[in-house]
Amino acid sequence: MPPLIDLAARAGSLAKSVTEATRSLAEASNDLLVQPTVRLGVTGLARSGKTVFTTALVHQLTGLHPLPALRASQEGRLRRARLVPQPDDAIPRFPYEDHLAALTEARRWPRSTDRISQLRLEIDYERKSGWRTGPASLMVDIVDYPGEWLLDLALIEQTYEGWSRETIAAAERPGRAAMAAPWLASLRALDPNQPLDEIVAERASEAFKVYLAAVRSGPEAVATTPPGRFLMPGDLAGSPALTFAPLILDRPVNPDSLGGLMQRRFEAYKHRVVTPFFRDHFQRIDRQIVLVDVLAAVDAGAAALAELEEALDRVLMSLRVGRNSLLSRFFAPRADRILFAATKADHLHHSSHDRLDALLRLLVARSLRRTEAAGAHVSTQALASVRSTRETVVHDGPNAFRAVAGTPEAGESIDGETFDGETEAAIFPGELPERPEAVLEGAVPPGSLRFPRFRPPQVARDALGRPGRLPQIRLDRALHFLIGDRLA
Repeated sequence: MPPLIDLAARAGSLAKSVTEATRSLAEASNDLLVQPTVRLGVTGLARSGKTVFTTALVHQLTGLHPLPALRASQEGRLRRARLVPQPDDAIPRFPYEDHLAALTEARRWPRSTDRISQLRLEIDYERKSGWRTGPASLMVDIVDYPGEWLLDLALIEQTYEGWSRETIAAAERPGRAAMAAPWLASLRALDPNQPLDEIVAERASEAFKVYLAAVRSGPEAVATTPPGRFLMPGDLAGSPALTFAPLILDRPVNPDSLGGLMQRRFEAYKHRVVTPFFRDHFQRIDRQIVLVDVLAAVDAGAAALAELEEALDRVLMSLRVGRNSLLSRFFAPRADRILFAATKADHLHHSSHDRLDALLRLLVARSLRRTEAAGAHVSTQALASVRSTRETVVHDGPNAFRAVAGTPEAGESIDGETFDGETEAAIFPGELPERPEAVLEGAVPPGSLRFPRFRPPQVARDALGRPGRLPQIRLDRALHFLIGDRLA
């Protein structure tokens, strides 16, 4: 007879499966029979521009601003778009109004959110195709995820031993060795089989978190090392589930040792933090956009690009993607459209946008093949959710260079000149190689391109004081790919 604790665990797992299936059935029934709804996930690694994308998306649609690549807009079939109360009362509302004010009034980029948030957008439109014609509405539930939590999804299938080996090996790479030196020194002084000591465990965890903070602020911040909640704990601050660290494991550990404690807490983090987040949010996504700051990785060098490639591949392996059948819509919904977007395209002249897109496509090539094989529609796009520059030409003697002009933020420095945040400057950012593989081969030395942080553009206001349209680059194309088919 199986142990009672095993039977209880199986019963609990079955109950969760039944609950999940019931919720999926209810949501699918509502979508198919009552109110058509698309649940759009907005995700991305650190500093990829998720908050700006979500703000710009709502701004463009609610303002009914022209979006030529979104067919429903181009054909004049969008009647109204407005924010309505969101369906999930337990999820914080995305502070759209505050972020729009930051962009249009203060001309500063909104701060990244440190928690999951949501908005519901109701879009009224005229149907053009199908057996039903006339007025219709679509609910778009936009779910914004902190980028630092993304890589945690890869932990679900990992063991503590495997995670420890990977994390320590990554810390010993040449690009990280200096940042990791203090933590690695403290790590070598620990014996995983030493007696369990809570104070020792806390000190080991804090030393690891100091290393993670250094990585995040360094040139490889584009590929944050998990656990993501360590630097963004929210209401879990101080929890034992966030008080563990890798150890050097060369032999099995005793359950009552320091290593046994770290192992238990690693598993607790997976089961009590990561798995519920994956189950309650990621598995309910219909459409997904993954924002990527490719330019930051290019500027950091080939090693950062290689790490970004691996990070994106591991993230997409955790997502439930594929073509939806009627049965899967009710019991196991999948994300059937995935868009990878290289952000900050406005930092380059448009002649390099195709090269930026090609580089992103190279970075996600493995993920593209896998998701397409599962039946999902996958695409890539170079975009700027809010365009902060305009294009111009700079002359250096007889030579002319295609450049971008904007207002660099205060403190930004280029060629020894430090900007005050008010003065506009024309900057030649450099060019990406025509062959994207050349970037991975080191053809662009770290720091050889010029990507200062520009302030948001100045936006005029109408007679009622409402902000005018924020300029964008290919945001309309992204919208057409993500929801255009649902507005047909």
